[in-house]
Amino acid sequence: MRALLRRCLAAVLLALALPTCAGAEVPATHLAVLARGVNFTNWFRYPSRQDDAHFRDYISDAALAELRRAGFTFVRLAAQPELMLRDGRPDPHRLTLLAAAVARIERSGLGVMVGWHPQTWNLENSAAQQQQLQDLWGALAPLLRTLDPARTFPEVMNEPVFDKREPQWEALQAKVLARIRAALPRATVVLTGTNWGSVDGLTGLHPLADDNVVYSFHIYEPPLLTSLGSFDGSLDHAALAHLPYPVVGAHACDAAEQATLQPHTRDAIRFYCSEHWDAAKLRALIDRAAEWGRRNHAAVVCGEFGASDQLPPVTRLAWITDMRRALQADSIGWAIWGYDDSMGFDIHPDRFPHRTLDPALLRALGLPGHG
Repeated sequence: MRALLRRCLAAVLLALALPTCAGAEVPATHLAVLARGVNFTNWFRYPSRQDDAHFRDYISDAALAELRRAGFTFVRLAAQPELMLRDGRPDPHRLTLLAAAVARIERSGLGVMVGWHPQTWNLENSAAQQQQLQDLWGALAPLLRTLDPARTFPEVMNEPVFDKREPQWEALQAKVLARIRAALPRATVVLTGTNWGSVDGLTGLHPLADDNVVYSFHIYEPPLLTSLGSFDGSLDHAALAHLPYPVVGAHACDAAEQATLQPHTRDAIRFYCSEHWDAAKLRALIDRAAEWGRRNHAAVVCGEFGASDQLPPVTRLAWITDMRRALQADSIGWAIWGYDDSMGFDIHPDRFPHRTLDPALLRALGLPGHG
């Protein structure tokens, strides 16, 4: 009986934590902004420098204008919370620099999805870090209050894990949403599921009682191809660069197998080819996310996808094209990872200021005006 009472009390407390916006929904104008995005991965995350000049001037107004002309509608701005804390508490100066960056991007005509990308946190096991997540939003959200709610999209956190602890994440996400909503009542907030924000994490999520939110997922399937198996350091990554996409024919993986003598890598290559990855298989994954959205009357967005530039261009661009078309077919907005990452454009303004957007990658993304 006591266990039952504790469960009932927990359910009541969770319900009280959920924000309620009766009659609210995601405005169509907000969803239109979230149509075609690009991630900024090294401005406020893994920065090459940590001085104010870097945080103010990492990307030029001309580069932002180039993104807009290319057809992008928003930027996803990754912010490392460890850089925004001083003595364990939100650093007002750094947060002001972050808010100023959001405002400058929006002045260029782009929307901004901004959220925390922890590098050292172990959020599942740290009550202190969970409190820091809430406190950071409690400090940043008021700084975004003067910005256009049609272009400002606070994202609770990037890729929470919480494996087999989904209720714990849902309760924490509800608390954070309440902190954001207190300062930004009209903003469309970006929520996500567990297990690194995957499709499985999304489809296992219980939607919160706030209709002016979108639910994000990330997709790099199959990771043996898109990241050259970076999740396993023992693999022969050079050989994996020979993996084909799409996988067509009985001998599609012969070149990859012949590129390595390592049994472990050969086994991984054979397994990859046995799954026959192609446009239909990618589409089935995206359809799962879209169906979850329809079933829950929830808007869905793909916050990350991309593929290593160590793949042959024909392979890489075929995967990116098929993924983008699958998202487009289900009317799901997306953001490529990233502007300054090798999974995307690999432009680093602080090191290679004269690089511009790759036309072949733009075509794969359907920009500008490509199918």
